[in-house]
Amino acid sequence: MNTHSRFFHVAFSRISRVLIFLFAVAVASAAEPQTTTRANRTLADSFAREVANIDSNPLAEPTSAEQWEKTRAVMKRQLAEMLGLDPMPERTPLKVTKTGEVKGDGFIVEKLHYQASPGLYVTANLYRPEKSEGRLPAILYVSGHAVMVKDGVTLGNKTGYQHHGEWFARHGYVCLTIDTVELGEIRGEHHGTYSKGRWWWFSRGYTPAGIETWFGIRGLDYLVSRPDVDPKRIGVTGRSGGGAYSWYIAALDDRVKVAAPTAGITTLHNHVVDGTVEGHCDCMFMVNTYRWDYDKVAALVAPRPLLICNTDKDTIFPLDGVVSIYNSTRRIYRALGAEAKIGLQIAEGPHTDVQPLNEGAFHWFERWLKNADPMAVLDEGATKRLQPEQLRVFSALPSDEKNTTIDTAFVPAARAPAVPADAEQWAKLRGGWMTALREKCFAGWPATAPDLDLRDAGTVTHDGVVLHAWDFTPKTPWSLRLYLAHSAELKPAELELVALNVLDENAWQDFRHMMAGSFPKLFAPADRAGADGHGFADEKKMFDDSKWAMAYVCPRGIGPNAWSGSDKQQTQRLRRFYLVGQTLDAMQVWDIRRAIAALRATPYAKAPLWLHSQHTMAGNTLYASLFEDNITRLDLHRMPASHEIGPVYLNVLKFLDLPQAVAMAAERSRVRIYAPEKSAWSFPMQVTERLGWKKAFELRDPLAAQ
Repeated sequence: MNTHSRFFHVAFSRISRVLIFLFAVAVASAAEPQTTTRANRTLADSFAREVANIDSNPLAEPTSAEQWEKTRAVMKRQLAEMLGLDPMPERTPLKVTKTGEVKGDGFIVEKLHYQASPGLYVTANLYRPEKSEGRLPAILYVSGHAVMVKDGVTLGNKTGYQHHGEWFARHGYVCLTIDTVELGEIRGEHHGTYSKGRWWWFSRGYTPAGIETWFGIRGLDYLVSRPDVDPKRIGVTGRSGGGAYSWYIAALDDRVKVAAPTAGITTLHNHVVDGTVEGHCDCMFMVNTYRWDYDKVAALVAPRPLLICNTDKDTIFPLDGVVSIYNSTRRIYRALGAEAKIGLQIAEGPHTDVQPLNEGAFHWFERWLKNADPMAVLDEGATKRLQPEQLRVFSALPSDEKNTTIDTAFVPAARAPAVPADAEQWAKLRGGWMTALREKCFAGWPATAPDLDLRDAGTVTHDGVVLHAWDFTPKTPWSLRLYLAHSAELKPAELELVALNVLDENAWQDFRHMMAGSFPKLFAPADRAGADGHGFADEKKMFDDSKWAMAYVCPRGIGPNAWSGSDKQQTQRLRRFYLVGQTLDAMQVWDIRRAIAALRATPYAKAPLWLHSQHTMAGNTLYASLFEDNITRLDLHRMPASHEIGPVYLNVLKFLDLPQAVAMAAERSRVRIYAPEKSAWSFPMQVTERLGWKKAFELRDPLAAQ
């Protein structure tokens, strides 16, 4: 078979290799744990370095109130963007609907709902004093995680936190307690990446933290509209998940005059290095495009009165992280001359709604919203006085609700663009996309490329084929191996092309079976296990018939660099990437770029370079080509047609999808896509035809081996 890459064109016998693999598992059992443990340690080291890098750029202390407000305005826009709230959704009519009322001991509860956006319902209980005069201070209480279900009916997590609203109403406040999208009476979703495999949330720039923040902002809209509320005396609080949303709401909305978030924040180090991310669903986190630590979120409340509340034995908001956030934020308050307005309330206990925390928050609001003596009212704790079912808002759920599908629409995906009329229109499109990729999708790459530290790992000749190996460092602490094979009769200057095959896990298994069985000295013991050289004869024939070299690389997370663990552990590792402003796929794109640089630092740099890959890794290879010059050709096999499937990059779907990236690549290289469905690639086909890029883009049927 005359082919430019036997690797992609020869169908293997999967059945025989399954049998070989089962045998190899026993043979390699001693070697594999050492290899995978090393990869696990390297990954952990990498995350620790990323966190340290982020923390090496702390927020500068403001020099004046005016300077702080300018800095804060920029940071607020960045935070809104990371929550999917830039631009802010339209403030459509709330359509507040009261469905009932309950009388308690000294307070009234109004059962109501409003629409944060059309069809996006927020169920709520509004607590107010039974008797009052004039405008009262108000509290927005954001509920934490509480599953409140009776007889199969969801009552909303607001009912689990009723005691807070009751205390506030009995002590002269209006308190709006709101449900969250996942645990409200209409059940949405917080666990998209945690357990549902919705990795496209990252590509869309979506986080349920944005929904909860929007629920709270619209709750403030409702409170200030009430005649019994003083709009200049509004506070926000909540616990756990509600604590996190309290931070975001207070950071973005200056109508919040006093804040007391409870058990809702800790450091990036705690989340990523210590692993507390594993105890949190997605609702806790922003999409960290700008690579913040969480003290920057906290600082945005300054200089308004802020009380940070936590228990001392909270395993998901550890005490050391909470105190670190407090100390960092206190610097900002001190620089603004407002140190008296920040407090720290630590109570004994685990991650629980304990009474001392409640009393600390009550004390804070009495002091800063009412200018009252807290000791005059702290005569009792917060106790639940009503049955949860009394507080249910809906008797039947609305048919037009969008809560259950809001993740698909809250952050709009970019519309497919029209085919540009001319080169000028195209240049504008391309320029905008490339800027977005650099600043919003791949901002987690190193600012400057570090030294490759290219090391010769050996050369072996077998049956007329020579295999070279080099190790290189795409970024410390990673070390990747680059292989290159060609006919032993050829010198580098005689080669007509070098094809770099970027391997995914299946392709790595094919490669190691073929090459580790033929060139064992260049492979680790675990990689040699069960490798019998299957397919090498076909590869040799290709080298005998052509003046081509085949290069191979596994980006991080693949083959020798793969980390081990359960599916749950792998999921939590992927989530750590986005907490430091990256994704695994985006960092694999970086690795491919550095593999290209490594290849060009060898004696084979002058030969034309082709890139080959398959499936999701083909998407990574495509994007790598956009940032590297002089790529002659791309061969992309069965690549997904949308980032909704993969690869996953932060925010990418806000700006473009894979067909637009293919069009950009076709301007620079010849692109060949092997795909069963041709219509998905109409955009690059039309662009290349319109702009006269002859033979730049071609669609082909997929190959059997893929």
